[in-house]
Amino acid sequence: MKMTFYGQFVAGEDQEAIKPLLRRNQAFGVGAVLDYSVEEDLGDGRSRTSAAEKEMGGAEKREERFRAHQGFGDHRGGVTGAHTYFYADEAKCDQHMETFLHCIDASSGSSDDGFSAIKLTALARPQFLVRFSEVLMKWRRFFHQMATEQGQAGRAVLDTKLELEKLQEALANLGIASKAESQQWFTGEKLGTSSTVDLLDWNSLFDSRTKLSKPLLIPNRKTGQLEPLLSRFSEEEELQMKRVLQRMDVLAKRAMEKGVRLMVDAEQSYFQPAISHLTVETQRRFNKSRPIIYNTYQCYLKEAYDNVTGDVELSRREGWHFGTKLVRGAYMEQERERAAQMGYEDPINPTYEKTNEMYHRCLDYVLEEIKRSRKASVMVASHNEDTVKFTLRRMMELGIHPSDKKVCFGQLLGMCDQITFPLALP
Repeated sequence: MKMTFYGQFVAGEDQEAIKPLLRRNQAFGVGAVLDYSVEEDLGDGRSRTSAAEKEMGGAEKREERFRAHQGFGDHRGGVTGAHTYFYADEAKCDQHMETFLHCIDASSGSSDDGFSAIKLTALARPQFLVRFSEVLMKWRRFFHQMATEQGQAGRAVLDTKLELEKLQEALANLGIASKAESQQWFTGEKLGTSSTVDLLDWNSLFDSRTKLSKPLLIPNRKTGQLEPLLSRFSEEEELQMKRVLQRMDVLAKRAMEKGVRLMVDAEQSYFQPAISHLTVETQRRFNKSRPIIYNTYQCYLKEAYDNVTGDVELSRREGWHFGTKLVRGAYMEQERERAAQMGYEDPINPTYEKTNEMYHRCLDYVLEEIKRSRKASVMVASHNEDTVKFTLRRMMELGIHPSDKKVCFGQLLGMCDQITFPLALP
């Protein structure tokens, strides 16, 4: 039999054409992940960054990669391993949403808890995602600055805890908030119940404070001046935020209705803080009883483990189901080129071996969480035979049966004849 890339990766050209293959695979317990691409929208990758966006400045090197940049304005140059979208207008985003809805409908019935994949750059203006990512990273960097001043530099993310009284004094000394004002900040359902504040508490403070009329100020360490955190968000960008959340809401509701799991793909690291934030917001709403929304973590990133552990801990505190797709990554060439051109640290692990270690470390953490709480699920999206064997071995050691739907495998093309799946645990 002649085998082609088309035959392995493409189930058919429309919803009707894919049904025979989906039914045949379902008979063998193989589900489907439907992913929409629009190749006719790909261009030459030239920037369409506006003059206003080119003038963005004042952020330190830590935020440099989250700026608009002439050579990478539409995020397509140098990308060969993953599909990207060209932003035309909000109407085009709505059209993409409608197509994603058709994919969800087609996934329904393909298997129990089928998957449909989406990309947020199809649902939002990429430059908005860059700007929002910059804001999120500024807020996170401010937390780590405060931690350094309290002598906690270099600690693991979840082990870094600010002493509340010292933090309030620092905020008052900086002129950001009086002690009385900050005491109001740190009271609430979860804040103010202990004498320390960790990064998850800090992020929840960001969510609540940015909804208030008074601008949230943070210090610019270069100038020594206070600057509004959201100073670069225009009224139009506020509308874009609302629109993308509304589109995600529509897709999540359809996925829940159809019994389909929705995977939000990871993209370039300078979009990813915004993408992950919006995805987690959707998980908090829709993953209350089971994992409907899956976030994707790219394990070639140096910060992958911190991101996974932080989101797992957030799901524990709030009681929702953590759903993840673990991949190695698809944008290495572009990420490294952009880092070199813009002068910030390469976000990618230095070697293939380090990426493998990161993947297995993140995977093991999620498998432990599945064993511990049964409120986590993972798709092991890897072509790597050693990773699949590692997963099966750890599942057996943890007493997780290979047929457990909390763990599923993606991208096993060409490997099924090489791996013996255990039929039962000893």
